[in-house]
Amino acid sequence: MSYLETTKNVYKDAALSPDVGLCCTTNPVWELPGLKIPKIMQEMNYGCGSTVHARDLANQPKTLYVGVGGGMELLQFAYFSRQEQGVIGIDVVDEMLEASRKNFKEAKEVNPWFKSGFVDLRKGDALNLPVEDESIDVAAQNCLFNIFKTEELKMAIAEMYRVLKPHGRLVMSDPICEQEMNDTLRNDERLRALCLSGSLPLKEYVKMLTDAGFGTIEIRAKKPYRILDPKNYPTDELIYIESIEVAAIKDPMPKDGPCIFTGKAAIYYGDEDFFDDKEGHILLKNQPIAICDKTTEALKSLDRDDIFFSESTYHYDGGGCC
Repeated sequence: MSYLETTKNVYKDAALSPDVGLCCTTNPVWELPGLKIPKIMQEMNYGCGSTVHARDLANQPKTLYVGVGGGMELLQFAYFSRQEQGVIGIDVVDEMLEASRKNFKEAKEVNPWFKSGFVDLRKGDALNLPVEDESIDVAAQNCLFNIFKTEELKMAIAEMYRVLKPHGRLVMSDPICEQEMNDTLRNDERLRALCLSGSLPLKEYVKMLTDAGFGTIEIRAKKPYRILDPKNYPTDELIYIESIEVAAIKDPMPKDGPCIFTGKAAIYYGDEDFFDDKEGHILLKNQPIAICDKTTEALKSLDRDDIFFSESTYHYDGGGCC
């Protein structure tokens, strides 16, 4: 049995018998006017963060969500879209699609604004999406891509890139791990399916996205997620896993490389009202400006003594230097 078959079986079981602790996201459920999320959707929220951000969802974007779970994030996307087939949900597991359809019937009873046609559920594979080229404004996945091994992950990201419109965005939540994992952990199919042993270091994760062509990367959040300890897992050391929320934007790739925002900022405190580096970056006096890692290095190379640089906070809210 391949690791992808193991994954299908894990989530088939999770569809037939909801497993509240499967991923155990610590994110609060969205509380928005007129939005009620059925308890069953919350119980089947098999993710490690959130991919639903209001700033991505203005002007009724066409949205794609891969790996439907119990439908909670699909319902949230539909709340913003509110148009016929405005949200497409893709899953390879028949039982998960059926469970999601059943959950949407319950959601319709408690959300008068919701219409069944708002969400288009389709059977499909993340490696071969049944979606047209450049037809999607916002694509999302939650705790799915970390399951894939390298070649499959490249394919999944390439598929998301293919279906996105120019300047569209891929919004994701996945576990990451900066420590080396032994081969036993890496090759344990069930631990990979449970979103644990497939976790990549952040730089490797981001490189996968930029190699696919995404010109702008936003690290929006980084949070504690799991511990793999020697008492319960095949490891000699304590392994710390975090979850991240990332947006990869289908901007053209800059000549000098991608813009990767990790939550750094610059503050100018010199004698003038502002500082202009003549490269498109203007720093107003004592006003922080979000800067990508590339701009950080360029400004530091000027060797000025009147610019303060913060460390990465791994929390980026938009705006900034690019």
